[in-house]
Amino acid sequence: MNTMDALAGEIAELINGSKRIVVFTGAGISTESGLPDFRSPGGIWQRFDPDDFTYRKFIGSADARRKQWRLFRQLSLTAEPNPAHHAIAGLHRLGRLDCVITQNIDNLHQAAGVPSDKVLELHGSMRWMICLSCHKRYSAGQIIARLDEEEVPDCECCNGILKPDIVFFGEPLPEKTLSEAVKRAGSCDLLIVVGSTLTVYPAAYVPEYALDAGARLVIVNLSPTPLDKKADVLVRAKAGEFMPQVLEKVKED
Repeated sequence: MNTMDALAGEIAELINGSKRIVVFTGAGISTESGLPDFRSPGGIWQRFDPDDFTYRKFIGSADARRKQWRLFRQLSLTAEPNPAHHAIAGLHRLGRLDCVITQNIDNLHQAAGVPSDKVLELHGSMRWMICLSCHKRYSAGQIIARLDEEEVPDCECCNGILKPDIVFFGEPLPEKTLSEAVKRAGSCDLLIVVGSTLTVYPAAYVPEYALDAGARLVIVNLSPTPLDKKADVLVRAKAGEFMPQVLEKVKED
């Protein structure tokens, strides 16, 4: 048995010995679906200035909105769930998953088969756009289709500013979602981090709530995280290559 097989086996044992399992995901799980992350070399913030992506600038400057819509259009290119997303959905189908708490805005967990009510999106979702004046909601497809003709789309009902329903710099996390995430993390007995460096707060506090409540911790990530020394199992591997191994071991046990 090689090292990765052994680690997958250890995690499978933890999963099969746990009653309430939460998976916490970050951008690293979606890079294998072709979506760029934000902070790594070659990531989005090396190509765009993050100072141009604050909520204040979005509502205050048409030029800032133009830059942001240009990026959102790139992020809205069709992406498909990869084997890591499918493996996590497999845990759901086996009845082993309490919920997914994600920092991602890409809807790939739902596309892989995790029910929407089991996915807590801490940073919102690119599936929806919202008018800041009349609060009408649009599907992403409705607005992305307009970007061929319009650099800065507005609300068709009131001409108000349209904004992707995601958390911008300078905005708080959605209170209800964050509260539920804290509750789920604090009541789980195993939390599995997949593809997060755990450096973006307040979302990165979620695994700490699980640890404080006595949960076991697994981390699957290519780069170090602040919680590596507290992990019961630590794996440096691509999520799309490793998580299917875990699922197979769970099925075997």
